[in-house]
Amino acid sequence: MKSPRIVRDLALLLTRVGLGVVLIAHGWQKFDEFGLAGTAASFDKMGIPLPTASAYFATAVELVGGAALVLGLVVPLVGVLVALDMAGAFALVHAGNGVFVTAGGFELVVSIGLAALLLAAFGSGRIGLDPLLFGRRARTTTVKVGAPA
Repeated sequence: MKSPRIVRDLALLLTRVGLGVVLIAHGWQKFDEFGLAGTAASFDKMGIPLPTASAYFATAVELVGGAALVLGLVVPLVGVLVALDMAGAFALVHAGNGVFVTAGGFELVVSIGLAALLLAAFGSGRIGLDPLLFGRRARTTTVKVGAPA
């Protein structure tokens, strides 16, 4: 079964924009509401290694990376960075708290991380800056279900 390219492109666009908006909100919260020093202090209390560097990394990946996803810019790279950010949040903070975010659980970081991995694997689609700037390399791969490997 082969889905039309426009369906894939629209699905990638909606995923990029939705995920990007969530990441921008979280990055902006770290930068503006808590401040980088406050975020680092919070990370230190949670036992995150190198809390200041981790605060800068998480804030930049979420804020700048979220904006890049909305624009469809360097999507595979941003996808990997976001997935790494969420893997750290999962392993260092949320894994032991169960599933639900209301109890500090991992549902949000897992959802964000897995969506980011999909974007890392499939790119921006044709609607975004990547295909304009990088041409064919940024286009998604056609996958035929049931086709021989």
